[in-house]
Amino acid sequence: MTQNDPASRKVALVTGASRGLGAALAEDLASRGWHVLAVARTTGALEELDDRIRKAGGSATLAPMDVTNPEAMIQMVKAVLGRWGGIDLWAHTAIHAAPLSPAPHIDPKDFAKAVDLNVTATHGLIALIEPLLRGRRGAALFFDDPRAGQKFMGNYGATKAAQIALARSWQAESEQVGPAVHIASPAPMPTAIRARFFPGENRDTLTPCRDEAARILSGILGPVGHPSQE
Repeated sequence: MTQNDPASRKVALVTGASRGLGAALAEDLASRGWHVLAVARTTGALEELDDRIRKAGGSATLAPMDVTNPEAMIQMVKAVLGRWGGIDLWAHTAIHAAPLSPAPHIDPKDFAKAVDLNVTATHGLIALIEPLLRGRRGAALFFDDPRAGQKFMGNYGATKAAQIALARSWQAESEQVGPAVHIASPAPMPTAIRARFFPGENRDTLTPCRDEAARILSGILGPVGHPSQE
């Protein structure tokens, strides 16, 4: 098989790939010769991502799915096993950013939605995806956010912190046996989520998602473009 054959390439799964950092990671990985499995709910945004990847000479498989749907994720994992036998990298960027609100006034439905995506779905994905990573000595990548505990961010902050606490536990547990679990701290970027939190901010001062994706991936990929096990 040649490097141009998707079956011979390293495979990356990006959950939350339709826009922002997730899309930038998908494009960067594709530019490095990886085959990208892009998962998100927004079909149109995924198709636009695919167009950009293919225009640049890369390859991707689109999976318009909701990561909070356990049955859909089980089917996805079965499909990945059948086609590739595993994955080399999982980058998890899917997140629910609930509206800002004082802690006593957080809407219960918004809080339940944040818990469902940011915590429960992450737990389910870890359980499903770990065997895919073990089969290829792959790595997982999560993204920390220091805003937990800041005013009006109780919903987002609490559930994001819980997600990262889960990832840190997995990281410690897997240190000797794998898979490698990386937790990156991205610089402020001009994403839709940040615009919701800081609507009057000068976005010209923020780091482009593409630059941050390149920096983060360069830090975790080894000299031959494979996830570091350190």
